[in-house]
Amino acid sequence: MATNDYKNLEVWKRSMDLVVEVYAITKLLPREELFALSSQLKRAVVSIPSNIAEGQKRSGSKETIQFSYIALGSVAEVETQLIIVRRLYEIDVSRVLDECEIISKMLTALTKSLKNR
Repeated sequence: MATNDYKNLEVWKRSMDLVVEVYAITKLLPREELFALSSQLKRAVVSIPSNIAEGQKRSGSKETIQFSYIALGSVAEVETQLIIVRRLYEIDVSRVLDECEIISKMLTALTKSLKNR
């Protein structure tokens, strides 16, 4: 069952912090990445807490689970793009990748919990 106040979910709070961290990383990218990698990273990272919130406001747990899966997909997208950032520009993104892994595990646990209800 969804919670009415998604802002109390630890996974939502952490994903909001991840947005701030990823935006800071995009400021380190060259200007030529403004409409490419930087833009893609921003859209993907914003999608994580947005889909958690939307899923929690849906009436049925099937919908909530679906939005959790979408958020999980966005985490994988962000991880991949951060690895590209590291490889292309040698920016240390290790701590942010670790946070992505934690958020991914939390979303997986949330989804399993919703499925078991």
